[in-house]
Amino acid sequence: MADTGEGKKEETDYKRLHSFPLIRHTDMPEEMRVEAMELCVTACEKYATNNESAAKMIKEMMDKKFGSSWHVVIGEGFGFEITHEVKNLLYMFFGGSLAVCVWKCS
Repeated sequence: MADTGEGKKEETDYKRLHSFPLIRHTDMPEEMRVEAMELCVTACEKYATNNESAAKMIKEMMDKKFGSSWHVVIGEGFGFEITHEVKNLLYMFFGGSLAVCVWKCS
């Protein structure tokens, strides 16, 4: 049997290697993209064990900064098909397998 301490070390090493944000798709302007990406990273690090709280934080900050009607989904292993306003979509990965989708529709 594998030692549980060794398994946790491998998981920690994996998360450290993949702790940078990886943008899968976006059509946001550069300034908005950078701010949204930094906000997503901050929220995911702050609420590492609670995706719902992280999504709520991102939504509220995006609503304040860029107007209302922002939506956020955070999780692992999900698919989506959405309708969004042009230049208001960000789909990224963080921490290896954690996906974040942020979009605006009104």
